[in-house]
Amino acid sequence: MTEAFIALGSNLGDARGQVLGAFDALDRLPHTRLLERSPLFLTPPWGVLDQPAFINAVGRIDTTLSPHDLLDALLGIERAAGRVRDGERWGPRTLDLDLLHMDGVVLSDDRLTLPHPRIADRAFVLLPLHAMAPGLLLPGQGRVADLLAAVDVAGCERLP
Repeated sequence: MTEAFIALGSNLGDARGQVLGAFDALDRLPHTRLLERSPLFLTPPWGVLDQPAFINAVGRIDTTLSPHDLLDALLGIERAAGRVRDGERWGPRTLDLDLLHMDGVVLSDDRLTLPHPRIADRAFVLLPLHAMAPGLLLPGQGRVADLLAAVDVAGCERLP
């Protein structure tokens, strides 16, 4: 089994319900077990600012899936939630799942880069990741706690 961290986000429809449903879908993936759910965070949009706030979280899983098979499974969960990938980046979405990190895996190809190359810039990823794994060392980026200390968390709020 390999430990992996998945970012979850939604800002359309029942965003909270979409994220909670995605946690359940992660736990149903073959050869995969959901180990932990982060708290939910309400975060301002990133990239395209003229859109609703996001609900964001991170899940920690154990899996025997390869990185690319896990990526394909995440894309399938997104499609099942109504996500249409139309080429627009950072816009509104029913569900967004990003493979952030797999223990012991450093990878960069035309489909996937691990660890995710923009973790260090994104409070909406670092806040929930820090809630679970502040000491996690992301190869080439640093420790989660140090990365979080360097980003602006204004407008981000942990939800009950």
